[in-house]
Amino acid sequence: MTTLKPGSMLLGTTRPAELRAWYIKALAPEFSGDGPIDLGGFLLVIDGRDDVEAKNNEPGRVIMNFHVDDFDAVETQLKAAGVEWISVADRESGKFGTFADPDGNYLQIIMWKKND
Repeated sequence: MTTLKPGSMLLGTTRPAELRAWYIKALAPEFSGDGPIDLGGFLLVIDGRDDVEAKNNEPGRVIMNFHVDDFDAVETQLKAAGVEWISVADRESGKFGTFADPDGNYLQIIMWKKND
């Protein structure tokens, strides 16, 4: 049996141009061009849809996580992009920062604690 490897994610929205601009500014400031946004080999496809609400009413249902080596540097980058922070917490397993996109979808940066 083959284990599947995630390659892309479709994010449906009522305002694709605005959401796309936000994702590029916050997560991929060096990205240019059309099509899927390359997030380190994982592709984010943002598509206009009429079967979703303007705001996500259950943002905790699916959260896109980004594993980082330098939490403070990434937090600074995201603050400069104007992200809406939900929480930043030190936990037993690492440091977690949860923030929201303009549609209310949650994302997280995680710096896992190293097991020595």
